[in-house]
Amino acid sequence: MKRRRSLLALTFCTCYLASHLTNKYVLSVLKFTYPTLFQGWQTLIGGLLLHVSWKLGWVELNSSLRSNFLAWLPASVLFVGIIYAGSRALSRLAVPVFFILHNVAEVLICVYQKCVWKEFDPDGYFWAIVHLFCVGAYKILRKSQKPSVLSDIDQQYLNYIFSVALLAFASHPTGDLFSVLDFPFLYFYRFHGSCCASGALGFFLMLSTVKLKSILAPGQCAAWIFFAKVITAGLSLLLFDVILTSATVGCFLLGGLGEALLVFSERRSS
Repeated sequence: MKRRRSLLALTFCTCYLASHLTNKYVLSVLKFTYPTLFQGWQTLIGGLLLHVSWKLGWVELNSSLRSNFLAWLPASVLFVGIIYAGSRALSRLAVPVFFILHNVAEVLICVYQKCVWKEFDPDGYFWAIVHLFCVGAYKILRKSQKPSVLSDIDQQYLNYIFSVALLAFASHPTGDLFSVLDFPFLYFYRFHGSCCASGALGFFLMLSTVKLKSILAPGQCAAWIFFAKVITAGLSLLLFDVILTSATVGCFLLGGLGEALLVFSERRSS
């Protein structure tokens, strides 16, 4: 059992690392900044893989999904906000900065840096704040519906279906549908391979996260998530161009310390 837990945790960390770095590569290096199309593609692949997994008997889905769709609709709307705003933010911000914006301490630091030094992209931080708001509201909504007849897999399946439909509809009014025709790497294999990898990795990250939370205590799960963030953030500094100043290094260290304290408190309370 312990070996299974360790293997699952390492699988989660690998998926977390590969998924975020692949997304960062597509968004920042290839500059594929069409979030309705990119996130629509990811949710389409995730939904198809989840549906196939269900048909093969690898995961279970609730038979009453249709009757619970309307009840879960507000959460699915927030999920679209999470992935859309997250995509816009990640395309402009360094991976460590994107991670630490999930904590209140880092938000205060980044606001201070933006207002005093004015050294960061305001548009990136705007979408990071929208992403942060949607994440918080989504988690509150999930907790308010407990106990729910929908499992985490059920919820994600509904999120995938709704996201594909909404993002496909939104791709025209946002201009992404026709602007993508001017994308310089549209017919390059590295772009196609990166997009396929991002969709599959996003699905495996979701699945490994659900499995990890089901067999580990909340404190242990939080510790592994923190470890995955640290490894991903550190490696991203080597792979992508990031200007390191004393202020940004201090921000990273304080952000890491803040999340470490959250993990410690979570482990003590569990």
